[in-house]
Amino acid sequence: MPILPKIAEYAEELTAIRRDFHEHPEIGFEEVRTSGIVTELLRKWGIDEVHTGLGKTGVIGVIKGRKEGARMVGLRADMDALPMDELTNLPYASKTPGAFHGCGHDGHTTMLLGAARYLAETRGFAGRAVMIFQPAEEGLGGARAMLAEGLFEKFPCDEIYGMHNNPLAEPGKFGVKPGPAMAGATFFDITVNGVGSHGAMPHHAKDPIVIATALVQNLQSIVSRNVKPTQPAVLSVTQIHSGSAYNVVPDKAVISGTIRYFEDEVRDLVHNRLIRLCAGFSESYEVEIVPDLRPIFDVLMNDAGLAEAYREAASEIVGVENATITEELVTGSEDFADMLKVVPGAYCTLGHKGTLPVHNPGFVLDDDILPVGASIMARIVEKRLPL
Repeated sequence: MPILPKIAEYAEELTAIRRDFHEHPEIGFEEVRTSGIVTELLRKWGIDEVHTGLGKTGVIGVIKGRKEGARMVGLRADMDALPMDELTNLPYASKTPGAFHGCGHDGHTTMLLGAARYLAETRGFAGRAVMIFQPAEEGLGGARAMLAEGLFEKFPCDEIYGMHNNPLAEPGKFGVKPGPAMAGATFFDITVNGVGSHGAMPHHAKDPIVIATALVQNLQSIVSRNVKPTQPAVLSVTQIHSGSAYNVVPDKAVISGTIRYFEDEVRDLVHNRLIRLCAGFSESYEVEIVPDLRPIFDVLMNDAGLAEAYREAASEIVGVENATITEELVTGSEDFADMLKVVPGAYCTLGHKGTLPVHNPGFVLDDDILPVGASIMARIVEKRLPL
């Protein structure tokens, strides 16, 4: 792969940076050490402007091109780790219990740092490049926090690009889907407030476990019987919490899960059906059932023209045969979607060696991806802001 020569020169340094991030993971809005290192490196490499504290722990770097220009192109990477333990046995494995870069955000941050260093050294573009290091992507609303604090009012990008590693694709395989590409997501908690009793006298209870398990079965009918088969959607119950003793019927049960969708009308339909089922069960069992639905991620929409521009830039790094436009929908979610609702752009995936998916405790990021991703990010800036 024709990695940009300057980036190839500091590939080993990028690996060292990434492994340091990996060894010291920080979960959302707690990326103090990570953002501090990012800030220090940006200043060391001569980035023209470095702004900190946007979205609590976010960092922005602005690089001026060799020529003045009115246009601004944004590049974004996420910095947070997952709240889970690591089981890789790597020599640089997480030293923080309950925190692990199991999604590769340490790699995303490092790739953007590599692109920033290259662009600051070469400045082969006209206008300004904006490096956005975002906190709290993993369901905590980091993108929305940055937007609420005026991200694009302060740094009015004309277009923006992001990237995610993909251990299940061939190494160096770039993919981008025009239009809807990743699912929107709602997280939900449903609280069943029943009546407890002695476990030997259930006739005195209104058993929330019985009610909750029946409700779970009915929730599974929403996608299969209410949503059109041609409109993809997923409803998954992922948690049921109730009880504390063998001989006590508890008075409460909580059902939690997620809804994924690619159209707002499907989201609204599923939300409404869930709420109505809760109301029906509440009346039937004479208990209070309280649904709490929280839309966390929007549908990620890639601009068709900018997706093609991204592919063309990537083809110069990974080869035309490895830079593809895909039609595959991804039911996972990504809060870069919030930024794309404000500024047009595109989000891609980049394959690397690996056998386990992200969010697995044994996931390992291949460091060979770092100079490749950095080169693609740098190249899209040069192509979109030509001298």
